Amino acid sequence: MQRANLTVIGTLKKVLFYLVLVILWELAYRGGTVYFSFWNVNYFPSPLEVIKRLVVLFTSTKLWSYIADSLNTVFIGYAISIVLGILTGFIITHFKFLNENLIGLLLGLQTLPNVCWLPFAILWFGENQKAVIFVIAIGSIFAISLGTISGINNINPVYIKSAKSLGAKGVKAYINVIIPASLPGIISGLKQGWLFAWRALMSGEMLLATRGSGVWVLQMSSLKGIQGILS
Repeated sequence: MQRANLTVIGTLKKVLFYLVLVILWELAYRGGTVYFSFWNVNYFPSPLEVIKRLVVLFTSTKLWSYIADSLNTVFIGYAISIVLGILTGFIITHFKFLNENLIGLLLGLQTLPNVCWLPFAILWFGENQKAVIFVIAIGSIFAISLGTISGINNINPVYIKSAKSLGAKGVKAYINVIIPASLPGIISGLKQGWLFAWRALMSGEMLLATRGSGVWVLQMSSLKGIQGILS
């Protein structure tokens, strides 16, 4: 009961915090556009206008179509990155030479902004959804690989030695010992890869795609619809 009350109080505090932010936003809007004319209404909208626009968008089938296209694209790219990322992590940790020399390269590639992969995507796939999927996959794969490598490298050596002494080798060792013991690292990599996938989705869609949420943002930008962009 006490834990439930603490949860409710914590939720109310968060709601109150964001409500205060919205109120400050509205005050800044009114002060800067209505009373003192610091900036143009088209560049700094009222939160109430954004909320109204959001309600209109949620009743529109066009928005849901854009969202569905984006979800389909990000899920395909992320699924590819999961398969390739985990396999890459397993292969690198299986060979000591690769494990000692490739981690630094993977870290360097992970830190590259997603837009750096756009020229390769355009060259190999053209300006279409396949290019966006490539950017998503390549943007997530290194985080997943590094998470897998970290999870396997941090396994207690006693577990592996015990498994070998009991006859677990090769695939059996991976299924019964290595994969279960490395799950925390793999899951951590999957979480990070998921964040990178969404970041790659927006940059890829705004520059390459013909459909999706990124295209919607560009359309609103060309129409100077700041309310649509924020919503």
